[in-house]
Amino acid sequence: MNTELVDKSVVGTTGPQYHVGVAAGQISEVVLMPGDPFRVQLIADRLEDPVEVAHKREYRTVTGRYKGRMITACSSGMGCPSTAIGVEELARAGAKAFIRVGSTAALQPHIGVGDLIVSEGSYRNDGTTAAYVPAGYPAVPDLELTSMLKQVAMELGEERGFTTHTGINATDDAFYAESPEWIAKLSSMGLTNVEMESSAMFVVARLRGLRAGMVCAVSGNLVTGDVVYGGANERLANGWTQSIDVALEAAYRLGL
Repeated sequence: MNTELVDKSVVGTTGPQYHVGVAAGQISEVVLMPGDPFRVQLIADRLEDPVEVAHKREYRTVTGRYKGRMITACSSGMGCPSTAIGVEELARAGAKAFIRVGSTAALQPHIGVGDLIVSEGSYRNDGTTAAYVPAGYPAVPDLELTSMLKQVAMELGEERGFTTHTGINATDDAFYAESPEWIAKLSSMGLTNVEMESSAMFVVARLRGLRAGMVCAVSGNLVTGDVVYGGANERLANGWTQSIDVALEAAYRLGL
């Protein structure tokens, strides 16, 4: 009987990754991560010669080029557990920088649907990061990458007519447990928005010596009631496009 314990820190150091399905050489050093696998195509549409290299579970991976630089897009799925797995495995395949380009809900009344929000840090209201680090450990993005995301967003916003905000967001685990009382509490703390993935991305990136940032499009405002669940949301769709363009240009300017 084999009694040797599995050391997951050395699992997947060679060959295709168990969950994501990619191997070294198939992805770039920078990865844009939307949550939804179907939104990977929106990124692929902005790339030159995109090729789908894997699609396992919630992880759809496409690699192409932006202004001659190799870029990968890989969906994270919903929530911190799948995001942490995705970042861990993509890093083992060669990724060094991650930019989340998802949707988020606003928590302040002046933020509109379709606006962009660049995260300056995440309030860790999730269970995954607690398995990695103690409660006082901050979930913060890479400063240089965050500054570039903000700069590019401001520039493109002036050209195209969209608005960008910055601030600290919350990362929640339970979408339907976000009661009016909880939303009011998050808003009262001055948090700009709430989503479900960034704290895991930021914490895992810090622990593994990687870079991470987030620029999200606002899907709805939880304090004004300007929310569309189901049906077409053209303002959000436009925001997705703007966030992708911001992330691609920021990665290019930083030489990621």
